Amino acid sequence: MSMVGAYIRVALAELERAVRDPAWASDFVDEVRDAEEATPPAPAAARHFSTYQAWDLLHFLLARAGFPVNVIHGEEPFAEDDDWGYGPPRYLPPPRVHLAAVALGATPYDHLITGVTPADLAKSEVYPARWAEPAVLEWARPWYDGLTQYLTSAAAAGDAVLVWLD
Repeated sequence: MSMVGAYIRVALAELERAVRDPAWASDFVDEVRDAEEATPPAPAAARHFSTYQAWDLLHFLLARAGFPVNVIHGEEPFAEDDDWGYGPPRYLPPPRVHLAAVALGATPYDHLITGVTPADLAKSEVYPARWAEPAVLEWARPWYDGLTQYLTSAAAAGDAVLVWLD
C-alpha cells in the first residue's frame, strides 16, 4: 500500500455541504473518482486529481521555495476522522486556490529542483525514499505540471479543493 496525494474540486455550495457533513463529502469523493476512473480527463478538465507518490517530494520542493499555500496537505480542516486515508482531509477555499494557481504558474519546476540533490531528499526522509540518482528529481515533473493545470482550472471556475493523503 502506498500513500498518494488526492484532490477533488468542489463548487462553493459543495464545499459548504462537505464542511457541514464530512460523511457526505466522503461519499461524494467516491462518486467523482468512480465517474472519472474509466476515462481519466486531462488535469484541467478533471474534478479528481492525484499527485500519486510524488506528494512528499512536491511538498519538500515547495516548502524549500517558500510556497505561499500548502497545496499538498490543504489548509483548512473539515473532518476529524481518519477514514479518508492518512489523516483527516483539509481544503483550500477559492481565494487560496487562486493564489496557489498564480504561484504555481509563476514557479517553473526547474526552479524548484535547482540545487537539490538525492542526498537532500534522503536526509529529509522524503517519501517514498527511492532517491539514488540525480535523474529521480525529474520523476515528479509530470505531477507538478498536472497539479498546476488542475489548480489553474479550479481557480478559473472559482472552485475550492478538498485535499487528503489516501
